[in-house]
Amino acid sequence: MKSILFKILIASVISGAVSAELRSQTFPDSLAAYLEIAAMKNPGVQKTLLEYQAALQKVPQVSSLPDPELSAGMFLKPMELMTGNQVADFRLMQMFPWFGVLRSAKDEMSLMAKAKYELFRDAKAQVSYDVQRTWYELFKVREEIRISEKNIEILRTIERLSLVKYKSPASEGSSVQPGGSVSSTGSRGAIAAGSSGMGSMTGNQANQGTSSSGRGQSSMQSSSMQSSSMQSSSMGTSSGGSGLADLYRIQIELLGLEDNIASLKNQERTIIARFNSLLDRDQGFPVYSDTIAGNAPVGFAETIALDSLLSDNPMLKMIGYESQSLDARKRMISGMSYPMMGLGISYSLINKSPMLESAMNGSDMIMPMVSVTIPVYRKKYNAMKSETDLLKSSSEQNYRATANSLKADIYNALLACQDASRKAKLYEEQRSLAARSFDLFLKDFSSSASSLTDVLRLQQQLYDYELKLIGSKADQNISFALITRLMALSTN
Repeated sequence: MKSILFKILIASVISGAVSAELRSQTFPDSLAAYLEIAAMKNPGVQKTLLEYQAALQKVPQVSSLPDPELSAGMFLKPMELMTGNQVADFRLMQMFPWFGVLRSAKDEMSLMAKAKYELFRDAKAQVSYDVQRTWYELFKVREEIRISEKNIEILRTIERLSLVKYKSPASEGSSVQPGGSVSSTGSRGAIAAGSSGMGSMTGNQANQGTSSSGRGQSSMQSSSMQSSSMQSSSMGTSSGGSGLADLYRIQIELLGLEDNIASLKNQERTIIARFNSLLDRDQGFPVYSDTIAGNAPVGFAETIALDSLLSDNPMLKMIGYESQSLDARKRMISGMSYPMMGLGISYSLINKSPMLESAMNGSDMIMPMVSVTIPVYRKKYNAMKSETDLLKSSSEQNYRATANSLKADIYNALLACQDASRKAKLYEEQRSLAARSFDLFLKDFSSSASSLTDVLRLQQQLYDYELKLIGSKADQNISFALITRLMALSTN
């Protein structure tokens, strides 16, 4: 009962429950709709379906009696008998296998057809898993593109703040131009003052005839002003170099993100082509993937999942049907080792003989016939039985090997799903904390309270946590899709 309830729960989740069904009806480009299209149009699924239908046609072939044999003979010269002249002879014979042979043959082919049906279910479950996995991979790539584009906008904001700091004066009256050239109003003022002093000195010398000491004092003042101007210019250059380096660092980060986006877009086109091939449509057909339809459940019991796996997995059921078909084949071989019986009739066409006066002259003869095969070559029947026994043992070992492999796969999928869920919660908390820290450091950076290194480091952490969060959610859903694929719940 628990297994049935669990299967109902998982089936409702994989199909998206009622909301997903309504979404598939409202939006033809949803995951639920894609799964339906793949189930109907995927060439691999259709191939196994046709093989199953072909296997069904073998059942009436082996369960029917052998065709009756009709033989006819004509005498070129009539054969003289006591009842007349025989001119032709007709025989009809129907063979009957030993009791139970036809039924055993029918059981064998029916079981083989069921095995083909399980192969069809397995192919359908595999395609369903491939569609879900590819869809989640596409969603992950598109989210990475979105996050990268958002981080480019953040870096643009940081770049504008750095540019404002770059243009602002590093000291009183000094500033650095965006192009990297250094200009200083204080320097220009000092130089202008020096030039004015020199002009005044020259004028006084020419018109008033000032002393040489006055000229020396004026020259010393001009030299002092020029030295002060050079010092101010040097300070501006140093501050400008640091601001310019910050801009260069931001440009490097932007170029890296733009290159990453270009690579992700190429990866997106590859995934879209692979996704459309699963749906048997043109590779350039647009694919809709706006959001992940909720988080996959992770709290189901391992024992229930394993029980459902052993009872419903198509590969295990296929091997089981093949093993049962070998039992039916062995019963058929046992019946074939007994004689086959045939019932028939012989009809002789006799003309009247002018030399006979018997009342039976010219009367046709009808004679019932019985035929029996004699299976004297026992080696072939014994060899056929030994072959069947060996195949049965091989099938049992194949069942054990497949079951062990599937148990390991579903166990790993359960742990992967739980691990992805745990990481998603962790990355969500880390992303939230990193976002708060980044906002604080960005405000401090705008007021020159923090360095660009700290801002870029936090921005990179926030970027990484967002990518990890998206990756963990996609991995969680992919792991859950693998669990449902192993249990083939979507095909029931």
